Amino acid sequence: MYRFLLTPRWFGINVFVLLAIPFCIFMGSWQLSRFEDRMTASRDAEQQVTTDAREAARPLAELLPVDQVTSGKQATATGRYDKQLLVPDRQLGDREGYYVLTLLRTDSGKALPVVRGWLPGTPDPAKAPAAPKGEVTVTGALQASETPGDNGVSAQGGLPAGQTAAISAASLINLVPYGVYDAWVTLNTGDSGMKAVPATAPADSGLDLKAFQNLGYTGEWFVFAGFVVFMWFRLLRREVEFIRDAELGILPDDEQQERDQEQPQEKASA
Repeated sequence: MYRFLLTPRWFGINVFVLLAIPFCIFMGSWQLSRFEDRMTASRDAEQQVTTDAREAARPLAELLPVDQVTSGKQATATGRYDKQLLVPDRQLGDREGYYVLTLLRTDSGKALPVVRGWLPGTPDPAKAPAAPKGEVTVTGALQASETPGDNGVSAQGGLPAGQTAAISAASLINLVPYGVYDAWVTLNTGDSGMKAVPATAPADSGLDLKAFQNLGYTGEWFVFAGFVVFMWFRLLRREVEFIRDAELGILPDDEQQERDQEQPQEKASA
């Protein structure tokens, strides 16, 4: 009864199944390993943020440009505070608020964006403490420029004067007549009674959307493998039932004629 498995049509089906199943399992396993790698990277990044906070601060110039290694490191810079901006829609814990961002003009001529602290509520310039006068030295965690629309950073435009949606050199350079470092610092201790903004792990090192996409793809590939097996058994069962019906002579006339035409070909190929 199962000699039909040796026909050219079923030979092609069997080859496809034998190739498709291991391919789907391989792809599913690879996507799962990608998700596990991201989980490991996320744990390591969170631990690194804690470790970096205990390290001695280094001059800003030694840590630029910001990358996976230098992000979160303690940096120090000296200069004079200049323009102050508010960054709306920023959470601290479960509360909504805003960052108070002040540009620190350094001896290099460029300005370093410094997040001096966080305040609750809607942005209000009257509530944001003024920056200290004269030359100051700041110490805090170095962070990479934000990308609007990524990792929860707002891409909102048309903000009131004195506000910026993202802490980004590309955005800030349009607001001041001097250069801006492609990085920013969050102070370890909030200035003027504000709450300090904790450092975050480097980009692409957390359980973001890409990580859960990998997990979703893992499930899809394993489902594909199961679907291939299911369809093979369904086709096999259908073929066996067809042969039994043919032997009992209960096939419709058109199917019987088609079957009679196929049998010589199957016998010849067998």
